[in-house]
Amino acid sequence: MQELALDGRVVFLGQGCRDAGTFMSTTLTDVPIEKRIELPVAEEMQLGMSIGMALAGMIPVSVYPRWQFFLLAANQAVNHLDKMKPNVIVRVGVGSTTPLDPGPQHKGDLTEAFRLLMPNTTIVKLENPESILREYRNALHRAGPTVLVEIADLYG
Repeated sequence: MQELALDGRVVFLGQGCRDAGTFMSTTLTDVPIEKRIELPVAEEMQLGMSIGMALAGMIPVSVYPRWQFFLLAANQAVNHLDKMKPNVIVRVGVGSTTPLDPGPQHKGDLTEAFRLLMPNTTIVKLENPESILREYRNALHRAGPTVLVEIADLYG
């Protein structure tokens, strides 16, 4: 995230961007606070804001700590992001199962379903550490939206 933050067009927004609380929050602690926008629980609005920022020349990194949260932004994702193809990077998480099982509403993996719903969007599941930096660099320079799927249980 620090490398992305070096690009003047990049801004991070979502739940846990300025405040702690999710496994993704820990990856933003060294990103300058002025590049992080904390948002309330308003997932569809968040993606709408991200699309608008991208259309204005910014590169938003829109953070959704769980697939189930991103599901609430499906209208914006399927009908706007995927069709308009702005450069938005979406970080979405598959929730952890250890040390406690949070229940099905917080650990589902909707990667394949969204691949079917969003054929014009690059969706990459980050299943090994070696691919993370490469895929974020690719997303930064891609002409179009990218959804990067992070797996909480791999954070150790």
